[in-house]
Amino acid sequence: MSRMGGYQVELAMIEKDLVELREKALANPESADAVTKYAYRFYQHASLTGNLEAIGEVEKVIDGALQTLGPAQDLCLLKANLDFKLHRLAETKGDLESSQGLAETHQGRTLLADIAFQEGRYAEAKSQFEALIEEERTWDNLARLAFLTAKMGDVQQADELYAEAEDEITAKEMRSFAWVELQRGVLDLTYGRSQEADEHYQRADRAYPGYWLVDEHMAALLGQQHKFEDAAALYEKVLREVAKPELQQALGQLYASMGKSQQAELWQGKALNAYLRSAERGHVHYYHHLVDFYVEVRTDANEAVKWATKDLALRKNFSTQTALAEALCLAGHIDEAVKTIDQALSSGVKDTRLFQQAGRIYKAAGRRREAEHYLHLAEAINPHLHHFHVHHH
Repeated sequence: MSRMGGYQVELAMIEKDLVELREKALANPESADAVTKYAYRFYQHASLTGNLEAIGEVEKVIDGALQTLGPAQDLCLLKANLDFKLHRLAETKGDLESSQGLAETHQGRTLLADIAFQEGRYAEAKSQFEALIEEERTWDNLARLAFLTAKMGDVQQADELYAEAEDEITAKEMRSFAWVELQRGVLDLTYGRSQEADEHYQRADRAYPGYWLVDEHMAALLGQQHKFEDAAALYEKVLREVAKPELQQALGQLYASMGKSQQAELWQGKALNAYLRSAERGHVHYYHHLVDFYVEVRTDANEAVKWATKDLALRKNFSTQTALAEALCLAGHIDEAVKTIDQALSSGVKDTRLFQQAGRIYKAAGRRREAEHYLHLAEAINPHLHHFHVHHH
């Protein structure tokens, strides 16, 4: 694939468009076309730069436009995508229902399939993705099906679907190609294949140079390879560009692994402040990060249970169930932890963290044979379980 610019080039183009589109939208607030184009480009910019604060500003623009123009389909779809990105599933469903016929469109049905996955309705999500692909073989739905297939343990089929997704991507969509390469790298890393992961990350970097998301994945890989100094330098570089608290937490945990407690405390404190500020504003996006934080960084079982319970109420799936089970076990509520991990295991998902937590919880419950079984399954997926790791949510 030929290289068509990179992150900075695309960002500059979006910023140029934003200036022109903002003028048009301000001059024609009654024009659905002008306002939608501006809101869409604004949303693209916020997503590309990983700026959740800016996404809040985009939301104000969309809400204002909806008040002026009514439930125009494109605006409602944009609002639905924004709400889904922020894990607001009930609001996403409401957005899709608010504009007549939107839920029946290809994009609307894709979001409904995404919601089915997030709500733990895996068979339903799978059949919906397959039906959508049958109608129109888009790279993004092939990638969605690949992700679901990987979670169910069929790694080869998942990678083949990712490769098919790449075949559908045009030379103009190098960011999308890079994103799929990152997913293929994460899949390799999940199974302990760090060399193959590195190759995918390098391909992503060549296809779409300068992208902080690629650097973030490379930093996590370096951490897993115990190249801590290199990993820390790369995380610091990324954080100069995007102040994402989950990356601040990762850097803090990395410094803790290196025995640099002062730097660890600094970055972990920044991450926690950002998570709590977000939650205080009524945002739900960082609930699962708060669970991780209170389990892995500053052990506080009650806080971990509190945030895990809130997250599970929004999205009942294997991931939120695993997190709650882990928190309950930490709090000494072993029977409840066993019930919750049983629910997560009943999903049929084959996941290292799920199996690892099941092993620990069954061990705490005195069920040694089951504990050994699940710890063995976790080890079989990834023999390098105990290395530095970052959760890519």
